[in-house]
Amino acid sequence: MKENIKILALALCSALCVSCDDLLDAPTKSTMDESVIFSTPAYAKNAIAGIIHSMGETNSYRGRYFTHYGLNTDVEVRNLGAALVDAETDNERLANYTPNPSNSNMNTGNDTYIKNYEGIERANLAIRGLRAFADLTNWELRQILGELLTIRAVLYVDLLKAWGNVPARFEPINSENIYLPRADRDEILKQLLADLEEAAGMVGWPNENSYTVTNEHINKAFVKGLRSRVALMAGGYSLHVGESALRLSNDPDLAPDKMYQIVKDECLEVIGSGMARLQPKGDYSSSYEAWIRAIHSEKHVAGDEALWEIPFSTERGRVIYTWGINHTNADKFTQQTSGGNIRPNPVLYYKYNRNDVRRNLTCVPYQWTSDAAGADATPRQVITNLNDWRFGKHRFEWLSRRVTNTNDDGLNFLYMRYSNVLLMAAEAINELDGPGNAAPYLKEVKDRAYPDNPEIVTTEMSQATASKEAFFKAIVDERAKELAGEMYRKEDLIRWNMLKDKLDENIADLQKLHNRETPYNNVNAKVYWKTGPETADGTTLIFYGLEPGETETAPGPGYTEVSWNLTSDTDARKYWERIYAADPNLRPYWPVWQNILDASNGKIVNDPIFQ
Repeated sequence: MKENIKILALALCSALCVSCDDLLDAPTKSTMDESVIFSTPAYAKNAIAGIIHSMGETNSYRGRYFTHYGLNTDVEVRNLGAALVDAETDNERLANYTPNPSNSNMNTGNDTYIKNYEGIERANLAIRGLRAFADLTNWELRQILGELLTIRAVLYVDLLKAWGNVPARFEPINSENIYLPRADRDEILKQLLADLEEAAGMVGWPNENSYTVTNEHINKAFVKGLRSRVALMAGGYSLHVGESALRLSNDPDLAPDKMYQIVKDECLEVIGSGMARLQPKGDYSSSYEAWIRAIHSEKHVAGDEALWEIPFSTERGRVIYTWGINHTNADKFTQQTSGGNIRPNPVLYYKYNRNDVRRNLTCVPYQWTSDAAGADATPRQVITNLNDWRFGKHRFEWLSRRVTNTNDDGLNFLYMRYSNVLLMAAEAINELDGPGNAAPYLKEVKDRAYPDNPEIVTTEMSQATASKEAFFKAIVDERAKELAGEMYRKEDLIRWNMLKDKLDENIADLQKLHNRETPYNNVNAKVYWKTGPETADGTTLIFYGLEPGETETAPGPGYTEVSWNLTSDTDARKYWERIYAADPNLRPYWPVWQNILDASNGKIVNDPIFQ
């Protein structure tokens, strides 16, 4: 699929285009009859690729949704840069909770909202065709139908995350349903829970059939993980149509205890199946490093940590471009001079215990540079600054190929991994059965974080299991550390009704970090670095003073001193002043873009806060 995305020749209408009734009611014209297409696996499976194609287009996931959704939080922030200028761009407004419907990056007519509905329409047509014509005793046709139901659910999950309430379109477009208003999210979430329950009975476990040997196809472990995630959304806080305050659903079918029961049941089935697991350590320093390396190997092996990846071709997708470590010049690893538009919140590094193996793999205080530029150039690491961290989970240098495209890197987007299942299980079981029963699943994540320090795990687990409330707090903290840079945080904070509280706490933390106040009073104002022959390749940075408590004097010759600053007195706005510019609880979602409103025949309107 990654190397050869094909679009099935179906007659499709865009979910938001204005089309005449005659066109919508006309028989589908196709080079092949639907009864043949959807009864033949070789043809029917191309519908999956058609949807993935919609997700990979420039203003869809590839260059808009992945690059803009989920910012700013206490974990991930948009690149605020070293020069904190006063001008507020449309890019910044997408992150700081002040976007307007005419946002120039999104109001394009081919943005993620429209492309997701294009994918949904393609899924609806294929699902209808399979239900009408497929022999669903055939395992392959069942697998295809299950994949289509699941990918349609992914598209809806991401629409709900970004826009809150959107039209519920689960049938192909016709003259009677072309214009639909925004439905309350509860209606959609209930349908997704039912669809995913059905899909789980259709798709194979990882490595159970010829599709599920790769995590570029949908497998049962991912479906159950996604259903758990939908249940957490449904049982948590959100904005409903026309309302201005986050609240729990009033639908008794979506009561929190019922949703937690779904999460518990689904996650325990995945865990108990043995069909997915935390990544084996292999040749690397830790199991945590091993899963990151496995993604960069691009082998897409099912049955390990990565449950599902959105596949991109080698000339498509901006994963490292968006989250990766910057390269200032073209070099032997990449042609790109980019990396890291989404960055760790500066306080995140200091939230980790220094013995936590995730810290240095997640929060990277350097970029790559070289004296020359080109495919033969060997780069070296150079330090950045306190306001300029990069995520280390995505790296050009860990690919087995040189990236030759100047914009796209071709690395798949990891949509869900097994450790998330463990943490969802721990959260749900704590709520239903208490911390003692939930502890093993949190402990498995912590054991990997501290492979050489089991005593730290013992201490942290003792603190977490002191009460149900303490365990929930531990889950909030652990999801931040384990899943940093994977863009779950905003969704989590909304469903916990903690978005503004956590951002306010983070703003206070940033100010304390800047002023070196407790608990950041031992963070140095100077850091020393050198690129020395002591490292295996002679290109890797050696730090001193980065660890809290180290002295502010160089440990020896050859070190360069750098001031370790978050912001300066000359900045028009301080770093913390750019986290949000409107109440995040009132604007947890984006508005529907103006071109969509204009094409909706008056059916779609934004909530009052955006009008």
